This record gives sequence, C-alpha cells and structure tokens, in this order.
Amino acid sequence: MTAGHAPTYTSRLLTSETWGDFAALVEKHNGVWGGCWCMAFHPEGVRNAKSPEDNRTAKRAHVDRGTCHQVLVYSGDECVGWCQFGPPAELPTIKNAAAYARDLDHLPDWRIGCVFTASRHRGQGVARAAVGAALEAIAAAGGGTVEAYPEQSKGRPPQRGAYFQTGPEDLYAGFGFVRQRKIAKWRWVMRLTVPEPT
Repeated sequence: MTAGHAPTYTSRLLTSETWGDFAALVEKHNGVWGGCWCMAFHPEGVRNAKSPEDNRTAKRAHVDRGTCHQVLVYSGDECVGWCQFGPPAELPTIKNAAAYARDLDHLPDWRIGCVFTASRHRGQGVARAAVGAALEAIAAAGGGTVEAYPEQSKGRPPQRGAYFQTGPEDLYAGFGFVRQRKIAKWRWVMRLTVPEPT
C-alpha cells in the first residue's frame, strides 16, 4: 500500500460461490477463535461441536440453505475480513443472554454478530468496510432496527483484538449506533434504525 493512501476494499455476500474465499481466510487463522468457524451466534452455537470440523460442516450447511447472512471484504482478490448479520431467529445465541432478556423492550429486525479481520490487515479499515457493507445489505433488504453488541474500549486496559469479536463500541458509534443499555461490565446493546433505500 502506498503511504498516504487508504486501501480500497470491495465486498461480496457469503454464498456457496464465495465459500472458498471465506474458508481460506478461516483456515489461515486456525478456524478462528478456537475453531468457531463463525458459528457462535447461530442456533447451534459451538458448545455441542466435537471439533472445528463440526463447526465447518454446520457453517457450510447454513450457507447452502441460505440461513446465513455475511458480508466478505476483499482486498483485490483476497478475502480479508467479514461482518456477520441476520435476523434474531438466525442469530439467537448472544453473550449475556439473561441480562439481555431482562430489560428487553422488543427484538430488533437485525443483529450484527461477529466482525473479523485477517491478522495482516488489522488497523487498516477492514472492520469499518465490513460493517458498512452489512448495513448496505440490510438497507437493500428493507432496513429496520439493527442491534450490535460491542465491547467498550474506553476506560479499560488495552485488550487483544481477538477479544473484540463483536467489534469495539467506537466502530458502531461511527455509523450512528447509540447505546441502548448495558448487558455486561464492558458490553453494550447499541441500536441503529436503517431506512430502506429511496
């Protein structure tokens, strides 16, 4: 990358056709977060999987069935990150579920699950490109209330990037998400209303 020039990214949805790009990125990172294969938010979660291969198989099944919404971010031809999103029925397994349910006024239309950036591309705007592309896809699908569950980064010791699998709070604030309520010491529910395209 030339000094002073921000990288240019493109995006594609995760489908059977782009599965190979997604799988290559996951495999480069040892299955991501202990072999999750981005299954943690799906109904099955990861607790019943006996191996990362079980998660891989389950993820591929979701992709083939069309029960997976995910934007892949590309630098040239290389997949360098993603943002997972979907309706609550598709992504029901969130952290701090009991605290979340306690003061719930209504379910959102959409949730953002995990955000991931390839190790060599961190700090270069991949996560921002991924969330932006996911919001565009949500708008194209009719818009609605979108929830994210980010980690607060201000006022706490520095954390490893892997800890922020749902993204840092300031990433979402940059898109206009606002705090709705706290569900853990460092985790917030943030909401944004996305209009459908005019």
